[in-house]
Amino acid sequence: MHRGISTGPDQQGGWATEPAGRRPPSASRERKPLLAVLAVLLIAGGALGAYYLVTQNAKRVAAIEITKQVSAGQKFPLSAMSEVQIPANSGVNYVPWSEASQVAQFYAGNAIPPGTLLNGAMVVRASNLTAGRDVLGLALKDGQLPDDLQVGDHIDIYEVQNGKPGCPGFPGEALTQNALVLAITTPSAGSGSTTQDDVLVALNPPDAGAVACSAANGIVGIAVLPGGGQQAAPGPSTSPGPQTSSPATTHRRRGHPGAGSSPSPGVG
Repeated sequence: MHRGISTGPDQQGGWATEPAGRRPPSASRERKPLLAVLAVLLIAGGALGAYYLVTQNAKRVAAIEITKQVSAGQKFPLSAMSEVQIPANSGVNYVPWSEASQVAQFYAGNAIPPGTLLNGAMVVRASNLTAGRDVLGLALKDGQLPDDLQVGDHIDIYEVQNGKPGCPGFPGEALTQNALVLAITTPSAGSGSTTQDDVLVALNPPDAGAVACSAANGIVGIAVLPGGGQQAAPGPSTSPGPQTSSPATTHRRRGHPGAGSSPSPGVG
């Protein structure tokens, strides 16, 4: 029996097609190795830069710091100097701690307050501030000296009342004139001292005895010359003392770890 022509794939328009949502395979994305290498190099470079900055900041050198008041024209005492560590690349001028013993042979060109980092400009070979004068310490109470008395002032010292036995002078007499204030020390609070200040002065030798006697008996007063008498002040010698380490020479001449020899003292 003829059953007719069966419907085959050709009559149905071909075999079943692929689902419409399926995409044909595509080529894999192209990798960019050069960008990856560049990123690694940037990270490594940043790490090295940070390490360099840290190590540079960690390098420190020993310098001289003044810890006690040093008056103009005063020889540097070793007790007024202390070792302090500063960054090697700080850019400041300083005198290396290795020069401390040589600095003690020189003089302060100006008054130097505590906490000052010493540099060569502050140090002179010789001073004529005290040449030919006696240096005398006076223990003075409140009312015997002006409140604004400063190191470097030129002063007259007067007898303020009748002299005690053995002390020359009379009230109102100038015991010495044009004396130079070298240092002023104020006792610390709670020290129990009744002295307001210890004043170190340079004065004419013939007047030293009378001033010392009257000051010990608390019968002197101080008058500051007009303008502090600075116009009459003989200046210190400008001969250089120990050389200062500067940023330009720090890494070549410093006598400290990681550097060369220390700078010469700059004296003959």
